[in-house]
Amino acid sequence: MKAPSKTFKIGGDLPVNRMGYGAMYLTGPGYWGPPADPEAAIRLLRRAVDLGVNFIDTADAYGPDTNEQIIRRALHPYPAGLVITTKGGLLRSGPQDWTRRGQEYIVPCGRPAYLRQQVEMSLRNLGLERIELYQLHRIDPAVPLAEQLGELVRLREQGKIHHIGLSGQPEVTVEQLTKAREVTEIAAVENLYNVADRTGEKALRYAEEHGIAFVPWFPMGHGDLAKPGSVLSAFARKRGVTPAQLALAWLLHKSPNILAIPGTTSINHLEENCRAAAITFDEGEMAALVEVAATVQTWRPSVDRPVPAGAKEMS
Repeated sequence: MKAPSKTFKIGGDLPVNRMGYGAMYLTGPGYWGPPADPEAAIRLLRRAVDLGVNFIDTADAYGPDTNEQIIRRALHPYPAGLVITTKGGLLRSGPQDWTRRGQEYIVPCGRPAYLRQQVEMSLRNLGLERIELYQLHRIDPAVPLAEQLGELVRLREQGKIHHIGLSGQPEVTVEQLTKAREVTEIAAVENLYNVADRTGEKALRYAEEHGIAFVPWFPMGHGDLAKPGSVLSAFARKRGVTPAQLALAWLLHKSPNILAIPGTTSINHLEENCRAAAITFDEGEMAALVEVAATVQTWRPSVDRPVPAGAKEMS
């Protein structure tokens, strides 16, 4: 099997290294509030850039807002070629929203006026004049998709967004991608996907066919694949690497359209994750990893929770 490519061009014109960084963990408990040690978060972000990471994933819902703000504090003025992708359109109610309780609070708000407000807030939080890749955090079933994306198109026409993407909780389907592309070109899709949970395989293939970046969130199964004693541990020992490195390398080999965004608060783990880009597999090893990972069920969010009365939008 040929070594995976190191880079991908988002939207055909935005080159990034395929090993990126997901900044979500640089927040307080429950992804709520600022990180406990802001200076450590700043050091980690700067180290990521030193290691060649030039694709950083965040969202206005992380904190809320504080995740974007710590990125600005650490890296602004931004080095040439650094792409920060952020997302909007998902509400928060508190630090218990996304804990593994079985019924997560995953409530979208795709009203055009709200999306415009959130784009403006992200521009301010990040200190940017234009967001290179802005993703709808979750499609809102209560608002026509054409209206949600139409507002992002208007913001793009005004120079506030460069490329538009879609994020799924847990995933964007092929049908949704097809409908979205009737409104505007989609440069990226961010879905839950890893070696143990390949439910989004059809969306990945669609992304490949149409030149769309595929960004797997929870690439290590919310940590289930990376923890000591995970199902990947024995395989990792044979290769002299960590389970996390195996899971990441598998993704980079799986498709040239995949951009990995592992998150961590540890510089040591960050450096280990970046080294995963140098690992190579043959086809037999790729298949063997799938077989091994099939023995574990990684976490998926439950999104059937009704919208509570009085749910608040971010502002």
